[in-house]
Amino acid sequence: MTLLPVVVAITGASGAPYAVRLLEQLLVAAQPVQLILSAHGLRLLQTETNITSVNSLRDAVGASRWDALVTAFDDNDRGAAPASGSARNRGMVICPCSMGTLSAISQGTSRSLVERAADVALKERRKLILVPRETPYSAVHLENMLRVTRAGAIVMPASPGFYHRPTTIAEMVDFVVARVLDHLNIEHMLGRRWGTDEE
Repeated sequence: MTLLPVVVAITGASGAPYAVRLLEQLLVAAQPVQLILSAHGLRLLQTETNITSVNSLRDAVGASRWDALVTAFDDNDRGAAPASGSARNRGMVICPCSMGTLSAISQGTSRSLVERAADVALKERRKLILVPRETPYSAVHLENMLRVTRAGAIVMPASPGFYHRPTTIAEMVDFVVARVLDHLNIEHMLGRRWGTDEE
């Protein structure tokens, strides 16, 4: 049985390492991915990780797995598969999710494939996980988060915990990525779970 894809979008909020690690772990789990990289998302990757193109992102997460599992779409192509409710998928993650993207989703004013795909996820009652990375939040941000939560989305700020005593940035990144994978019901080995020896 062929697995349905997960739609992954990368937008321009700070937090590129979360996006790269999430994409890598989805491919390790042999999960098909429909990737949408906004122009601001690409600039973010360049700024924070020195990934300068879709091809260098492919190399960073593993070219052979990418070739087998990833379909990349242009953010300007609102006729692509993720823009239609009739094209089935397993849900969508926007990681990181900019406040502008959050605002558009909360208002239903899709101007790009990322925003349209999120709109489709809500209307089709599919899982939509938004990973904002912003601080502090304004009242507008909080109201938009409440609005999308009431519409069915999961707002999961990139807020790593410290009870597992992280000693590296990579461990802090993995904490957030593990929570996203848990909500997608995708098995992973990213750290020990609280109160158990289970990885």
